[in-house]
Amino acid sequence: MAAPWSGSHPICQLLREDPDLAEAVPDAYRARATDELIAPVAHLRRGRWSGEQPELSHDGIGLLVLDGLLLRRVGVDGRFGAELLGEGDVLRPWHGEDAPPTLPQTTGWRVLEDGRVAILDLRVAQRIGRYPGLIGRLVGRGLERSRNLTVNMAIVHQRRIDIRLLMLFWQLAGRWGHVRTDGVVLRLRLTHAVLADIVGARRPSVSTALSELAAQGLLAPVGDAWLLTGRPPGELLELGTHIPHLVDDQPSPARPR
Repeated sequence: MAAPWSGSHPICQLLREDPDLAEAVPDAYRARATDELIAPVAHLRRGRWSGEQPELSHDGIGLLVLDGLLLRRVGVDGRFGAELLGEGDVLRPWHGEDAPPTLPQTTGWRVLEDGRVAILDLRVAQRIGRYPGLIGRLVGRGLERSRNLTVNMAIVHQRRIDIRLLMLFWQLAGRWGHVRTDGVVLRLRLTHAVLADIVGARRPSVSTALSELAAQGLLAPVGDAWLLTGRPPGELLELGTHIPHLVDDQPSPARPR
């Protein structure tokens, strides 16, 4: 049922895998830090994932997503919400899972796209501690994740499902979108069921809303990707999401894939 780590653990150089982290190290120390900051890598295969593996220590920082796409799903009284996670996110999937909840909950992880995670165990954390700028950058990743969840809560409160979906796609485009001459393409495999969990709707309603957006020429599936045209909804801009560069046809998203 749980998608296990596949194969043995190769080693990666964190700063080569994640250039955004490298920018947190002063130029004078970056070459040395690149050589020192190595971490074991685990591969995740598509499917359900428990987040727990007997070979994984809970000490240290957690898991840094190098690539791939994951979904964390939480249910309360038959209603579900979901969080989409990918490159650059820091996870501790075991954290807090053993605490007794005040409300009956069901939680689960799913790997939507095969990926890799760097294991930031205690040994890696000690090496990272030699470079204080990296600590602030990793803490910032956690705060950014919290901020994205807050934006998603605001999106879910929109009355119309088509508006929720359009805002969600533009929010995701701010991180994973690529500008083309015909619009912004988002290369994420998102089923209607996954989208329903993220925007707090029923799957049939999501399917209907997606058809309406496609008929209006605002959003269309293109193979395993999605194409956004026009401009993002004004409400999303007011939430302060990082998408103006896409409107202005600048070439790079926040973290290139």
